[in-house]
Amino acid sequence: MKKNIAYILIFLFILTLTGFGQNHISGQVIKVLQKDIIAQANWAMTQKPITITAEQCERSAGGLHDFYSEGDYWWKKPDDPNGPYIQRDGQTNPDNFVAHRKAMIRFSQIVGSLASAYIITKDEKYVKQAFLHINAWFLDKNTAMNPSLLYAQAIKGKVTGRGIGIIDTIHLMEIAQGILVMEKASVVNKEELQAIKNWFEQYLQWLTSNPYGLEERDAKNNHGTCWAMQVASFAKLTGNQTLTDYCKNRFKTVLLPNQLEKDGSFPLELKRTKPYGYSIFNLDAMTTLCQILSDSKDDLWDYKLEDGRTIKKAIEFLYSFVAKKANWTFQQDVMYWNEWPVAQPFLIFGYQHFNQKEWLDTWKSLDHFPKNDEVIRNLPIRNPLIWIQ
Repeated sequence: MKKNIAYILIFLFILTLTGFGQNHISGQVIKVLQKDIIAQANWAMTQKPITITAEQCERSAGGLHDFYSEGDYWWKKPDDPNGPYIQRDGQTNPDNFVAHRKAMIRFSQIVGSLASAYIITKDEKYVKQAFLHINAWFLDKNTAMNPSLLYAQAIKGKVTGRGIGIIDTIHLMEIAQGILVMEKASVVNKEELQAIKNWFEQYLQWLTSNPYGLEERDAKNNHGTCWAMQVASFAKLTGNQTLTDYCKNRFKTVLLPNQLEKDGSFPLELKRTKPYGYSIFNLDAMTTLCQILSDSKDDLWDYKLEDGRTIKKAIEFLYSFVAKKANWTFQQDVMYWNEWPVAQPFLIFGYQHFNQKEWLDTWKSLDHFPKNDEVIRNLPIRNPLIWIQ
């Protein structure tokens, strides 16, 4: 009898190591979001592809297939409306061109919703619809986007594009992850799938060699984090182990030691005009990096610097301000102060790895489908179910 009990305990332990906990967190997410996921997916089933070729801006120096956006915090001079733009840090100019960014966000929402519904239902109609959009963005010669970002976050009268604009393609990450979730479905054309992965390989080559990419990689704040987060995501899709290892090392030797303070804060984000939103955004990016890169041999969630700093410390620091915003002791954001927080991915990812129930409870209580454009722009992970499989 004692031997049988021992075998049962060993069996349960093995289950825990090989996926029982993963199934538990999936179940929690499905319980909270299933109704909304299916509703979003049913909406997505009715949508036709809209890519960047649907709308152009006369101020773009690029062509029809080049992504274009304009720096958010740059405005016309009141006394010289036709001259070079001037900066108002933290204040978004509503007249800037954002159509390509909105099209990419819509694309991300559609694919993320369809991939999530496929996980729940196993119905391949969702996969078929998702690849209709994916093929339009990456394969169709008439509507595809070039695998580069030369004209993102341009500033009228100053620059035609900037490395800082690379942050705009964080919304391609849920496309990449959605493809990983759906790629084994029988309706997926394997030749097309390889061509799509080749697009991401070309984009990775550009991100890691073009001066804009190198400039963004070396950014000391959330931009550097988001460069690594994107490269890690696209490297995972394409099976690029060299870049995967590079991002792991960069997290350990550059991002965590140079951005995280001993108390768990991100000082470079706290110095900005929107310290609350930027701190949340950077923590979401840091934890998403851990989610993408961690494996049984190299768990970034438990990685500790020599002085004891860890990603868990960062979650603990910011959690109290997310659970109760009135606790915030720093400057308030100059814009969108009332719109944050929402159901931040760092809460659900953190719960999955550290089993802090209050983090899960807070995640459940917050808005999972925000409507504000600025919040959506700074929330690249909107479909957590596809990330915890």
